[in-house]
Amino acid sequence: MSASEAVRPTLDGMQKRFLIVGIVGMAALVALGLSDMTQFYRSYLTAFLMWGGIGIGSLGLLMLHHMVGGGWGVAIRRGLEAGTRTLPLVFVLSIPLIVGMHDLYEWSHAEVVAKDPILQHKSAYLNSGGFIVRLIIYFAIWIGLATLLNKYSEEQESAGYWAVRPKLQRVSAPGLLIFVTAATFASFDWMMSLEPHWFSTIYGAMFVIGCVLSTFAFNIALARLLTRQAGMENAVPRQTFHDLGNLLLAFTMFFAYLAFSQFLIIYSANLPEEIVWYLRRMGGGWGAVFALLTVFHFAVPFLLLLFRKNKKQPAMLASIALFILFMRMIEIFWEIQPAFAHDKEGVPQPHFAVHPTDLTALIGVGGIWIAFFFFQLKRRPIDPMPLA
Repeated sequence: MSASEAVRPTLDGMQKRFLIVGIVGMAALVALGLSDMTQFYRSYLTAFLMWGGIGIGSLGLLMLHHMVGGGWGVAIRRGLEAGTRTLPLVFVLSIPLIVGMHDLYEWSHAEVVAKDPILQHKSAYLNSGGFIVRLIIYFAIWIGLATLLNKYSEEQESAGYWAVRPKLQRVSAPGLLIFVTAATFASFDWMMSLEPHWFSTIYGAMFVIGCVLSTFAFNIALARLLTRQAGMENAVPRQTFHDLGNLLLAFTMFFAYLAFSQFLIIYSANLPEEIVWYLRRMGGGWGAVFALLTVFHFAVPFLLLLFRKNKKQPAMLASIALFILFMRMIEIFWEIQPAFAHDKEGVPQPHFAVHPTDLTALIGVGGIWIAFFFFQLKRRPIDPMPLA
């Protein structure tokens, strides 16, 4: 019995369980959202960015592996490829962003733009038609790259690793540049334009690295799950887990560096049009979330991942990875939700609040995405591709 056949019952079970969770979560989200569609779309945006971000990050990380090589990428390549094959689903999941555009983005209201000189100046880019066209272009690029990479990967299984690797590199080299550009503009459209008066040149890089960090954490947890199954015990050596832990530490530090750099630059300049973004996220209870992220999104994982012992123990490393994944949810929530904290007159009134739809959206979208991920994962061989 091959490793793929041995692990298939586990994947079938995981797919069914997450599908049930996703359907129940989506049903609860729709039921709650019927009474407040504006809150529905706000909660949905956070869930979409969290789980869709792993699919997007899988593509970037897969191309990075094809460019630089390394045993770490071989160990998680099957998960990365399955993640890229979820991008058509992520595209479908993006449709509510278009439907709920007027509930999410103030620049989509003509009457608001007419009274705001800044929005008028940005209207050539921030408009409903441009938003939809760009969204389609982003996913056309990402799905196109993912299709090519998966096609050559299948060819690699029969022709040999080294015979097809040059093709993968020829796609990945320009693909990485195109991917980062598209993801940067997607972050502007989906996230930064929630507060269209504010801007940051670091924001796109934070979005890309955040997606990659979530992807690393997700695939480390997946690698631990798979190596617990019969026939897969030696699929990922302890040294490779150690390497994955080092990379998880590196991207944790990189994301923290970008976040701190953005904060320091804006704090030092102290310009009214820039500091408002942090004022909304450090008042009315959001400051406690900011402190929580500082400690548990960076400091605690940083300290835990410094110890070699923690990185060489798959169970411990997977626990740290899942913890980082949980903190990524909170970080995205902290970035998105304060943008909507206004009183009836539109004056910013930051206050911390968690709505039931926030939880049901994360559960519903997450369950559907993970179920589809496992469906894609079991369609191809599970064991790492031999380097021969």
